[in-house]
Amino acid sequence: MAEVLLENVTKVYPGPVPAVDNLFLRIADGEFIVLVGPSGCGKSTTLRMVAGLETVTAGTIRMGDRVVNDMAPRDRDVAMVFQNHALYPHMTVYKNMAFGLKLRRMPTEEVDGKVRAAARLLRIADLLGRKPKALSGGQRQRVAVGRAIVRTPRLFLFDEPLSNLDAQLRQEMRAALKTMHRRLDATTLYVTHDQEEAIALGGRVGVMKDGRLQQCGAPTALFDCPANRFVAGFIGTPPMNFLTGRIVADDGDLYFDEGSGRLRLPARLQGPLGGRPGQLMTLGIRPQSLSLADEKQVAGAENVLDVTVQRIEPLGDKTDVYVRTAVHADLVCRMSGHCALQDGFALPMHLNMDQVHVFEPGDEGVNVSLTGAGDHAGAA
Repeated sequence: MAEVLLENVTKVYPGPVPAVDNLFLRIADGEFIVLVGPSGCGKSTTLRMVAGLETVTAGTIRMGDRVVNDMAPRDRDVAMVFQNHALYPHMTVYKNMAFGLKLRRMPTEEVDGKVRAAARLLRIADLLGRKPKALSGGQRQRVAVGRAIVRTPRLFLFDEPLSNLDAQLRQEMRAALKTMHRRLDATTLYVTHDQEEAIALGGRVGVMKDGRLQQCGAPTALFDCPANRFVAGFIGTPPMNFLTGRIVADDGDLYFDEGSGRLRLPARLQGPLGGRPGQLMTLGIRPQSLSLADEKQVAGAENVLDVTVQRIEPLGDKTDVYVRTAVHADLVCRMSGHCALQDGFALPMHLNMDQVHVFEPGDEGVNVSLTGAGDHAGAA
C-alpha cells in the first residue's frame, strides 16, 4: 500500500468552471477515506484522475514517492470497483476473479490461493462455480470487490459501488467493505453521494461542492463542527435547520432575532459574535436539539418560539415533526417514540441554544461558532 497525495489538483473541461478546483488531499498509507457530495461536485472526476482515466489539468498526484500524472492506468497499480459490476457473463465467479491474475501469468496455484482467500473474506466461497446471472445484485458486487482484492494493489478505488443495491444489500456490503479494510489495511479512496454511507464507512470524509473540498475530517467532526453552512446541511439526517435573523446586543447579552422571537446566544459565542450586532446571520440547529410541547416550554419562555405543525412523518421508533414559525417554514424536530400531534397544531418549540451554530450569510457561509477552535474548511 502507499500514501497518496493530491497537491493543488485541478481539472478543467471545456467551459468556464473547473470540475475540480485546486484540490489538496492526503490519503495516508492504509487509510479509508470517502469523498461525498452532490452530483457534479467533482468527486468521481477526482477518483478518475487518481486512476489515470482522466488527465490532470494542473497540480500533482503522487503515490508513494512517484508522481503519476503522466503514468498509464495499468502502471499505477490500482484496482477500481465501479457502480456497475462489469463481470464477464460467460465466466464463473472463480474465472471472473482469476482473469486478471492469469493475464499477468501468475502461477496457477498462487491464483487459486488468492481467489479462494478473497472469496472466504467476502463470504462467496460457495458461489465460485456460478455465473453472474445466477447471483443477486449484492453477490455480484462482492465478486467485483473480490476481483479487485486478489490483485493486492497499492490503492483501492471505489466509484459509488453500492448505489444500485437495495437498502438491505447496501448494509451487507458496507459490512463486507469494512471487514475487507480491517483485514487488508488497504489504502482506499471511496466516492459516494450518500452521506450516511460516507459516515458509516470513512475513517475520514471529504465533503465536496462545485469542485472544491469544503471540509475533510472524521465523521463526528463534520457533524459536530461543520466548517460552513453547506457541510452542516449536507451531513446529518434529517439535515440541520437554518433560520435567518440578526444579532442583537442587549444589557451585556447577545441574542439572535429570528423575526418572530429572540433567542439568547450562549456565552461561548460572545467572542465570535461580539462585534456583529445588527448583522444578518444564519442560525443552524440540529433536529435533535429541538423539542415540542414540554410542560416547561410555555409561550414566552426563553429560547422558545411559537410554531404550527405542518406535517408529521412517523419513522417507527422516532417521528419527524415539521413545523413553521411566523417567518420560517419546514423546520424539522426529531422526536423519540410515537407522536400524538396532528397537522395544524399550534404549540411552543424549545431550542437548545447550547448546541447551535451561527453561519455567515450564503450557501457556503463560514461557521463563525468555530472561531478559535482550530477547525477550518478544506482541512485534509
